Amino acid sequence: MLINGSSESSISVLDRGLQYGDGLFETIAVAGGEPCLWQRHMRRLAQGCERLNIEYPDSATVLEEVYREIQGRPQGVIKIILTRGSGGRGYCPPEIQSPTRLVYFSEWPNYSEKLSRSGVRIRICNIRLGQNPALAGLKTLNRLEQVLARAEWSNPEIAEGLMLDEKENLVEGTMSNLFLVYGDCLATPDLGSCGVAGIMRELVMEQAKRLSLSLSEQNLTLRDLASADGLFLSNSLIGIWPVREVEGRKINPAAVPSPLIDAVMKYGFRFGT
Repeated sequence: MLINGSSESSISVLDRGLQYGDGLFETIAVAGGEPCLWQRHMRRLAQGCERLNIEYPDSATVLEEVYREIQGRPQGVIKIILTRGSGGRGYCPPEIQSPTRLVYFSEWPNYSEKLSRSGVRIRICNIRLGQNPALAGLKTLNRLEQVLARAEWSNPEIAEGLMLDEKENLVEGTMSNLFLVYGDCLATPDLGSCGVAGIMRELVMEQAKRLSLSLSEQNLTLRDLASADGLFLSNSLIGIWPVREVEGRKINPAAVPSPLIDAVMKYGFRFGT
């Protein structure tokens, strides 16, 4: 693990990321020894820094640290955490910032490649996401809602749980974004009030447009879920997972357009834009 470029394994107990969740993070797939969708991840991190008024690190320095952590290993996961740094007691941000930057490598999760075709089983979570437009879309360190939602099940055959907001609108999975399929049309929840604007979600939307698939961002409910021909999940590590069952109801994973899956899996796991 690198902390501000040095090999360390601990940070100050006064760090605002620890004290208040005052920071952001990126989870990046490593394929062929390269961090995938690098520029997109850095662009989102920069946007998050601007909205939270956290000093953005030099991207060339971060990339050098990422390669130091990868150490030539062909596959894995890089996590970048950026906090506002230490600032004493109280919520008020320090006038002079000294951000803390963590970069570390983890082994690739035990995900079967077959899931991008065969599909996964999912459930509906009881925990509801609070609405907060000021933080909507950002990947902040505040993940307690997701932690509590993920604690609701232990069955390893359930791959993910869907989360709704306080108004019973579908938002996302605990670790993924959601898309519904209606023939050649796609719909994904509007994230203007809460949720994370995923990097792979962005790529899915771009590839859907390239393939002339109709796509809308809108408020979606469980009723919309029940009427969909298919649904799928996306994130930077799984690419696309079609859903084959939700709360015991069978769904046809083949309803997810295979050209879309092919495109996302092709472009989603390589270095660059």
